[in-house]
Amino acid sequence: MEEAANLESFLQWGAAIGISDSPVSHTSSSSCLGHSLSVSYFPEAGGRGLATTRDLRKGELVLRVPKAALMTSDCLIGKDHKLSAALGKYPSLSSTQILSIALLNEVNKGRSSWWYPYLMQLPRSYDLLASFGQFEIEALQIDDAIWTAEKAVLKSRAEWEEATPVMCELNLKPRLTTFNAWLWASATISSRTMHIPWDTAGCLCPVGDYFNYTPPEEDSYHLNNGKVCGAGSFSHVTSSLEGENEGNSMEQLSDANTDRLTDAGYDEALASYCFYAKRNYGKGEQVLLSYGTYTNLELLEHYGFLLQENPNDKAFISLETQMYSLCSWPKESLYISQDGKPSFALLSTVRLWATPVTNRRSVKHIAYSGQRISKENEVAVMEWIAKKCQVMLSSFSTSIDEDALILRIIDKIQDYDGDVEGSTALCDEIRTFLESTKLDVCSKTRRSIYRWKLAVQWRHRYKKILSDCISYYDEYIKQKKQIFFSMGSDFRLGLD
Repeated sequence: MEEAANLESFLQWGAAIGISDSPVSHTSSSSCLGHSLSVSYFPEAGGRGLATTRDLRKGELVLRVPKAALMTSDCLIGKDHKLSAALGKYPSLSSTQILSIALLNEVNKGRSSWWYPYLMQLPRSYDLLASFGQFEIEALQIDDAIWTAEKAVLKSRAEWEEATPVMCELNLKPRLTTFNAWLWASATISSRTMHIPWDTAGCLCPVGDYFNYTPPEEDSYHLNNGKVCGAGSFSHVTSSLEGENEGNSMEQLSDANTDRLTDAGYDEALASYCFYAKRNYGKGEQVLLSYGTYTNLELLEHYGFLLQENPNDKAFISLETQMYSLCSWPKESLYISQDGKPSFALLSTVRLWATPVTNRRSVKHIAYSGQRISKENEVAVMEWIAKKCQVMLSSFSTSIDEDALILRIIDKIQDYDGDVEGSTALCDEIRTFLESTKLDVCSKTRRSIYRWKLAVQWRHRYKKILSDCISYYDEYIKQKKQIFFSMGSDFRLGLD
């Protein structure tokens, strides 16, 4: 009931400062939502989100948040002389550090803060990689992921240490100067800010940050002036509505932008952040935003969640050192996509690698164009990639099936009785976690359990990509071998 009361108070506060989902610019409603959207709960999407209260058309403007309602460094510093003076002594702080300090300073004010109704709506904790403990980091298993998580933790701690003198000078409450408080503030900035043209840290957008994520569609249209924020911030399309003015209705604006706008962006002409339906929605559906193209590891790093079916997810296999000299593509382009198929760059590189050195120059243009060099070469390439995937899968301490079992046990961890059916490695991981937490069922332990689950889910999906690649190629190779053997062809090129 308290949560519902806080939400109602927040929506009334939003209406008072001009946030609206109404097609009419000015409305006397006591709530900023109700005409197009409503706050709903979507367990499969991680919790709270925005649902439609009516049918929506693609490109329709469904929410407008005026500039005065955007929490930015400028607006927080400009109204607080003490904060401005303290920050002035430390010019080396980054824009995100400044906004994080300003956010904690606002929290320190409590009910006296003008932003208090909004601050009460922010999550109490986040699950970005920077908040992972050593156990959860090691549970990722893949070296690149572990390195990414450890780097995120070290970066957050270094930024906190740089910001601590400022927070002490502001006389913030002791609990707000701790590393955990810094993790909360920086995670809020990373996972909830949206792009604005005048500050690289972005802005916090009340109500607008209720939208949950969906990967961008392949045919999504992006405006030339669409910009991407710094790491972790929303990637949005910036609208351009020259000639329109504040008095225009949302319906008129959407008619002019159906083919141009797909997500959201700050509109200078309207001095507002505007949100658009990226597709047609039926009443009761969840309205989603595309933050940009991210792998699951990037989603974990910057937002604290992952997708079970992420079309942009990738798995990387280790290549021979000499292979990188055969192509001009960056290493991050050499991957296996979420459907188990190699990227264009990876396939081209391995095709060239599978060609005898004396013949590479003559077929280089074929490989770079994405074409097959020969049937024998293609099968050799597939054998090599499949073998690499198998070697990687064999190197992990748990298998895909064991990860699935761990996930089921995590869901029932509170009822765990010590009897686990599975491999030694699987039992060891579970026992290590239980020993480290002593099954103290408090909020801290629950967060650790959830982060452990995220780590296992991530590595399970990563291994599934490798496994799908093997399955795909095994079937293909089997078919081709039957054809080649019947023709008496020998397609092995000594790549084992």
